[in-house]
Parts: sequence; structure tokens; C-alpha cells
Amino acid sequence: MAAGFCVERGADPAACAEPILSAVHKDLLDALEFARRWTAGGGAEDELPEPDQKIIDDALLARLGGDAHEATRLALAWCSAEEWQPPALAVLCRSAEVRHRYASAILPDCRDVEALERHDLKCLSYALAVLDDEPLLVLHGPTGRGFEVRIGGIGDNFQLHTLLAHVLVGGGHVPGTTPSAESVRLATDPEPARGRTETVATGTFELLAPDGTRIWNEGLPDDIPVVEGRRLLVLDEPMYERSWNADRFFPHLPGTAVLTRTLTADETRTWFARTSPSNGTLRPS
Repeated sequence: MAAGFCVERGADPAACAEPILSAVHKDLLDALEFARRWTAGGGAEDELPEPDQKIIDDALLARLGGDAHEATRLALAWCSAEEWQPPALAVLCRSAEVRHRYASAILPDCRDVEALERHDLKCLSYALAVLDDEPLLVLHGPTGRGFEVRIGGIGDNFQLHTLLAHVLVGGGHVPGTTPSAESVRLATDPEPARGRTETVATGTFELLAPDGTRIWNEGLPDDIPVVEGRRLLVLDEPMYERSWNADRFFPHLPGTAVLTRTLTADETRTWFARTSPSNGTLRPS
């Protein structure tokens, strides 16, 4: 916690990351081991307990089995997993180097703990799943055009949606409504907004997976499927008008989206051929 506070006050996140994120990972693994032992020690109907230190007593430690010191450590990890989020976010949201070094190893275990439905680790899992310097193939169904966009530091698909509209509509590549300059600034400015803003962003596209299923704005760029080694996103006309507050999910993490090139007609046809007609998009002939 102290190291995380130092990072928030300007300390080097890369220098502080190892003790914070190593401890985070260890506690997540211990929480999973707690759940395994708890389940093994009771009936199928016996649900996992809420993560509250008041549950820790001699009976619980006996149920976990093994050395009493080890059982106590596992129980404390189960109860404190959520408390690791602030210092973890302090380093993850301030350094792409830190995310590159640690995130892929920790994210699966974080999601496994989340799946137990006793901890709210959304912020931690979202930060661990942030993509950096990631090429994204984008197919625009209504025009039959294709693009390669390189993205990074984007906390959720609301932010991605705004930046794709800025790059593609604002750049004159596809028709639609250009997002406001303020909503783009809130998505990209290195200086976080002070407090919650009143700026509203309006949806320009329907975000679709290659098989035609919806990619939710509430989700992550990491939700976009990988097809033959490339993330592939299809944009269609919005099914209905939707809007949201333009604040980004992580105030200290500015997002980027850069159009690196327009796909050739042959490339676009090849990638459209890997999508499902069920998504309702127009195909280039």
C-alpha cells in the first residue's frame, strides 16, 4: 500500500511494480488454494464464504487442513484479495512496461478468482487485460472497407468506440458522426480529468465479432476475437442510438488509436470472407 501511494505521488512505477504485483499474484494463488481446500472439505451445497476476516476461526482453519500457519495465510489471502487493487492499479495504469512484464501471468489467476463470484476484481482484471501497441483489423460493413488500427492503453470499449469513430469518421474514411473534441480529449489526454465530467459520447457503430455476435461497449478490447493471429473487429450501423459519459475507465491511463493503413481491396475481401453473413454487414464484391 505504501509503495502504491508513492507511485501515485510520482515514484517510478517500474521500480515499485515487483513487490506490489508479486504479492498480488501470490495472494490470488493463495485465494484459489483456499477455495480448493474449502470445497474439498465440505459438501457440494456448501458455498464459499464471503471474504471477511470475521470468518477466520479454529473451525475454518481445521477445515483447510495442513499447517496452521499456512491455513491462516490462505484464509487471509481469501479475505484481502480486493484490497490489493489500489496499489496494483497505481503501477499498472502508469506504465506499459509494467503491464508487458507482469499482466499476462497474473490475469488468468485474477479471472479464476473472479469466477468464484465472491470478489469484485473488475478493476484489476481490466487493468491486467489492457492491450498495448496492439494491431487491430477493422472491417466497416456498410462501406466494405478495411483498416489496420494500432491501439494501446484503452480501458474499455466505450473508449475504443470513441477513438475508432475519431480515427475513421473524423479522418473521412467512413461516414458517420464525428465524436466531439472534448470526448476525444477525455479518451486520450495524459492529464486525467478532475472529477466526473458532463461530456456525453454518442455511439457511431455497432461493434461486432467476426461471427456476428455483439462486442459490448462495457467490455474490453481484449474481448475482440483473434482470427489467424490478428484481432478482427466488424463495424456496422448502430442498431439504436446509445450514449455514455465520456470519462475513461482508468483516469490515469490515456488511450491511443492510430490508423496505420487502409487495407487493399483484395485484403479486405479476404478478411470479410472470415466473417459470418449473420452479422448483417455488406460484403465487398
